[in-house]
Amino acid sequence: MDLVTHTLDLKHRALAFIDAQRDHLIHISTTLHANPEVAFQEFKSSALLCDELERAGFAVTRGIADLPTAFRAEAYGNGAGPTIALLAEYDALPELGHACGHNIMAASTLGAALALKQVLAELPGRVVVIGTPAEEGGGGKVILVERGIFNDVDAAMIVHPSNRNMVARGSLASTRLFLEFSGKAAHAAAAPEEGINALEAVILTFNNVNALRLHLRPDARVHGIITHGGTAANIIPDYAAAQFSVRAATQGYAQDVLRRVIQCAQAGAAATGAILKYSTKPSYAELIPNLTLARAFADNWRALGVDITDPRPTDRMGSTDMGNVSHVVPAIHPYIKITTEGIGGHTPEFRDAAISPLGHEGMILAAKGMAMTTIDLLSDPDLMSRVKAEFTENVLKQKVERLGRFE
Repeated sequence: MDLVTHTLDLKHRALAFIDAQRDHLIHISTTLHANPEVAFQEFKSSALLCDELERAGFAVTRGIADLPTAFRAEAYGNGAGPTIALLAEYDALPELGHACGHNIMAASTLGAALALKQVLAELPGRVVVIGTPAEEGGGGKVILVERGIFNDVDAAMIVHPSNRNMVARGSLASTRLFLEFSGKAAHAAAAPEEGINALEAVILTFNNVNALRLHLRPDARVHGIITHGGTAANIIPDYAAAQFSVRAATQGYAQDVLRRVIQCAQAGAAATGAILKYSTKPSYAELIPNLTLARAFADNWRALGVDITDPRPTDRMGSTDMGNVSHVVPAIHPYIKITTEGIGGHTPEFRDAAISPLGHEGMILAAKGMAMTTIDLLSDPDLMSRVKAEFTENVLKQKVERLGRFE
């Protein structure tokens, strides 16, 4: 049997398995959806996925990289070959639940992995499922990258639900900034001159950021909230706090913007006499889709009848810690349609779509796309070589850009 015929046979068998497991995968997705767990608290979700993978014969290690809800599951082929990582996200949003559809992402990755286990004995290499907690601001993948979990991975993928089908969309680099201002309490009417108003420092920070916006590039995004503004109107607030998200098209420029936002806060503190303390969470790098890998994925989706659209220049983007993965291994982060284009993520409507008939269909198509593309990577050394060559070229470009910034 030639390579093309053999690859097609493996794909057909994997697809048939996913179809046979459709009801079970939908059950997994809806179970996750009904039991939302926020960042780093995904104990039930992680355990459910690990149990499923263990029953299928994967060797599962729970609590990897000192993260209790992260895991790694491995299954081997019939000889030496590449290691392909399928990633799972399963954290929910505070109060909104699975309004980003991570239940679909976890179930689709599980479906792809279970299908690949059925044919892996006829392929070289290894399939690894990596459970990645806390995508919603906690930076689970950032921590996993820093702690070496991707050091032996040759390519990685995950599929995100959306209102369109896309395979090569990027993302913005992002950093969460936390500001705390300490002042001095005083009676707001009888002795305001004795106080130092921490809330005024926060308000000045927001005003300074608004003045800064004119001087930022169009790709920059700075948005924030006041998380604490005092306890009573007749007391000068001695403590106030705010949280900002600072984003841009590249990690380098995002860090430049972050520095200027911190200066805005320092100016607010200096003007009021408050003391500023600031901290950040792990930064999300911009996503760099591997176009060679994305084209292979697109071919497989088109073979299933999926209508793929290209990202538009005017598209607004969010951020994902999958960006950090894409800086260390060839990676893609396709999007599968589960709702109409007018409904965006992080809304109650998107949460409902994540367990709708279209949401279930999107989950199945995501599983099939990942399974088929993984078979391509394991069976075609030339494809794997081209994927790696593109990644190496991108890494060199990043080094040149970083050097240019500091010359």
